[in-house]
Amino acid sequence: MERLAKIKGKIKEQNIDAFLVLQPQNRYYLSGFTGSSGYLIIAENEGIFLTDFRYKEQARTQVQGFTIVQHGLDVLGDIYTELKRLGVKRLGFEQEHITYSQYLNFTNAFEGIELINIKPIVEELRMFKDEGEISKIEYSIDIAGRAFAHILGFLKPGITEREVALELEVFMKKEGASGLAFTTIVASGQRSSLPHGIASEKCLEKGDFVKMDFGCVYNNYCSDITRTVVLGKATDRQKEIYNTVLQAQQNALEGIRPGMTGMEADSLARDIIYKNGFKDNFGHGLGHSIGMVVHENPRLAPKSSDILQPGHVFTVEPGIYIEDFGGVRIEDMIVITENGNRNLTKVTKELIEIN
Repeated sequence: MERLAKIKGKIKEQNIDAFLVLQPQNRYYLSGFTGSSGYLIIAENEGIFLTDFRYKEQARTQVQGFTIVQHGLDVLGDIYTELKRLGVKRLGFEQEHITYSQYLNFTNAFEGIELINIKPIVEELRMFKDEGEISKIEYSIDIAGRAFAHILGFLKPGITEREVALELEVFMKKEGASGLAFTTIVASGQRSSLPHGIASEKCLEKGDFVKMDFGCVYNNYCSDITRTVVLGKATDRQKEIYNTVLQAQQNALEGIRPGMTGMEADSLARDIIYKNGFKDNFGHGLGHSIGMVVHENPRLAPKSSDILQPGHVFTVEPGIYIEDFGGVRIEDMIVITENGNRNLTKVTKELIEIN
């Protein structure tokens, strides 16, 4: 109810009569509905939740703060009926989530109603995670952490990257995950230089870096961790690269605090990587916010002017990627606190050599 009240306040600021919400995560965030079809109409004095016959019973048990209306086959016509009943003249819509085709359909269906594109006001609220959300995120991370511990006993020469990815995915689902946060990345040997090297049919070989970036969804919230191991005994070059990334991440974790910009946070890791001779080998930002979707705002990046604030949850994931050799990334998730940050990821970061 507090979230709905905040959105109603923002609607008043936007000088609109009502706000139409379709985006699934925004719909869940404001109403609690987990089904795949539903429309929110939020006006200053009333909230309407429209869904079809399949979800009406589910909506009764999940949706709070809204009047539930079952729509028929003419969805836009039924939405229009509710808008007219509410006396809506200016209707805000989610500019980031409406296609041009949908906009034209709305224009044709909502006669006499002016459509106003609205900035991501729900996403702005979603940037700040409350304790309940952080608890769900932590459990999602814990599932991923158990998956990493499990996979260490599975890795061996001769198995494919896809087999590793599948083992991680099945394990996380057995541990309670409802799905994957994103497509699992497993990149070994020279392929580990690919920052987003989706698992292939390449077989793991002795001496390989094995970079694994994976996460799951638990109770609608995502986890995202990366660990890199060596299959066999690490060479001096591999140790140098790994330890540089680890030092960069540790410096960032120790220094990130509220009030600094995303650019300043990024430089805590980037400066160390650059000073150690890897300026051309770290081409992405230090991290991104994460919640119900794996990539949210704000960001930790070289040009980010976003101000870090308590309640923001970020990944911290420096990396070094060397073409024709391999790469290392180490990724944790943190929450910004009043005085600094708290690491939510309880997974070892020591260089692991699998013999």
